[in-house]
Amino acid sequence: MIISRTPFRISFFGGGTDYPKWYRENGGEVLATTIDKYCYITCRYLPPFFEHRYRMVYSQIENCQNIQEIKHPAIREVLQYLKIDRGLEIHHDGDLPARSGMGSSSSFAVGLLNAIHGLQGSITTKRQLAEEGIFVEQELLKETVGSQDQILAAHGGLNHVLFPREGDVSVRPVTLPTERSQELNDHLMLFYTAIQRTSSDVANTYVEDLDTKGAQLRAMTDMVDEGLSILNHGRDLMAFGELLDEAWKAKTQMGSSITNPHIDEIYAVAKNCGAIGGKLLGAGGGGFMLLFAPPSKHNQIQKKLSNLIHVPFKFDTSGSQIIFYDHEEDFSDVEQTRNNQRIQAFRELH
Repeated sequence: MIISRTPFRISFFGGGTDYPKWYRENGGEVLATTIDKYCYITCRYLPPFFEHRYRMVYSQIENCQNIQEIKHPAIREVLQYLKIDRGLEIHHDGDLPARSGMGSSSSFAVGLLNAIHGLQGSITTKRQLAEEGIFVEQELLKETVGSQDQILAAHGGLNHVLFPREGDVSVRPVTLPTERSQELNDHLMLFYTAIQRTSSDVANTYVEDLDTKGAQLRAMTDMVDEGLSILNHGRDLMAFGELLDEAWKAKTQMGSSITNPHIDEIYAVAKNCGAIGGKLLGAGGGGFMLLFAPPSKHNQIQKKLSNLIHVPFKFDTSGSQIIFYDHEEDFSDVEQTRNNQRIQAFRELH
């Protein structure tokens, strides 16, 4: 049995420039971090005592005889991609709900790849996990998703990620003094809006015509460098919050489905209570809202947004990890066939 733990992420600046359709022509970059909220994937080879060959436990339970029968698209494609030829049981548990803007689908894909590679006895690099996660989501699943979520889930930490027009993606860790990192963490608040949506569906409403949104996307790219300058050069952190506000206003111009009156009201209430800036995480439309506010204003904001779930968090630096491995008795194919024959014979007799 093996268990992987993969963090969720929050993106500060540059979201939208990580779509291949944009950065392969224009380049792109993002500033984002992972947090201490995780996706857990438990995998084990299934002993030959069950009628099913594959068992998946997530928000649903699936018992299947072959991989093609699996309804969960990411599980099905990953098992086919890794050429799994043995019975397998997979359990998923998450600290945060799916379809919430935290990069949960990418964390799931990266965590599943990490767990199955480990189960097969393979050691993977963070770069390999990120690249395979991108391949699974963009090429196999044909999802309209960017490339930052898989990279952040695999690497962990606060990163400046550059997407060149040609060549390899560059992941540059942002190394802040402990006090500065804690100061940033202390100014951030996370609220769940309870609006679930699929990022790919929201992104589909504006990704197809990204070329017409060049001004907004170039402005978002510039904000990455400005955000790094604020963090690295000891400037007043309030400027970071003001930049988040500017970035959110620019993003809402990308498409009509990115925000809605309910989201706008939440944001207005937070700002009236002292928030400097903030944004919906992910493609937009719902999910989690990130707010930047002086710590002295947090209690007032929580009281005014008491109808929402407040999620305290700390930054994560670990990335996707194998946190448990226990070698189990290995059933060879021949032994498994013999056991299946014995079980079938027993059933026929009884």
